Amino acid sequence: MFHGTGVALVTPFKKDNSIDFAALGKITDAVIDGGVDYLVALGTTAETPTLSKEEKKEVLNFILDHNNGRKPVVVGIGGNNTQELLELLREYPMDRVDGILSVVPYYNKPSQEGIYQHFKTLALATNKPIILYNVPGRTVTNILPETALRLANEFRHIVAIKEASGSIPQCMELVARAPEHFSILSGDDNLALAQIAIGMKGVISVAANSYAADFCKMISLARNNEMDAARRLHYSLLRKIDLIFAEGNPAGVKYVLHLQGLCENILRLPLVPASESLQDKIRKQ
Repeated sequence: MFHGTGVALVTPFKKDNSIDFAALGKITDAVIDGGVDYLVALGTTAETPTLSKEEKKEVLNFILDHNNGRKPVVVGIGGNNTQELLELLREYPMDRVDGILSVVPYYNKPSQEGIYQHFKTLALATNKPIILYNVPGRTVTNILPETALRLANEFRHIVAIKEASGSIPQCMELVARAPEHFSILSGDDNLALAQIAIGMKGVISVAANSYAADFCKMISLARNNEMDAARRLHYSLLRKIDLIFAEGNPAGVKYVLHLQGLCENILRLPLVPASESLQDKIRKQ
């Protein structure tokens, strides 16, 4: 279910800083039309830390309603307070979602045993498929392959890891030792082609918000071992991908979506829109 291209959906805002649900519907339709395999609601790209509890539920319910069963939907349920995750499982409409994306606890820097116990507690509280999310550039803490594989071998509904450490050797260790039910997914759009070449099964992407058709086609070609064609698309997208991340996520991708007429170029503080310099570079692509 979670192979190929998943997209971490942005949360569009109106000029008054409220959520723009009409724009969210347009973006959802655009990425589905572009060929994504599944949707991810309330990930980092959604500016989730700036959403209230009620807004998070509203965004999730809107995506579920608007998607209307067209694609599987994964919901982001992660954080550094294990008890709070269990509360979210009770508050969110879990009967309507297809999986959970859960980030390694951040800021309080748990040990590998602490990470294991955190995710074990989550796994014991739900039977929904769980995708672990390793992004040490944001969380500081890196879930090591030994810990991820320990969890995967103990719980068959821990079905994947979104690996955004940027370490190809770490990715290769995961691929080489993963049980059959456990998929290794890319969390780095600019590395996704190379990571699929070493045996990873897909990507949870930011760039697929704005470049869905070409990005999804690249991933599909790579997974079918049509590497020459995939490589051409990769290099046609690489500069665009680098630019949308140049000033953090989702500043760049929101500006591209604004150029495409899909949403306003508005972020919630502490994030700010792309600078005029970056906007100029993006327009020239």
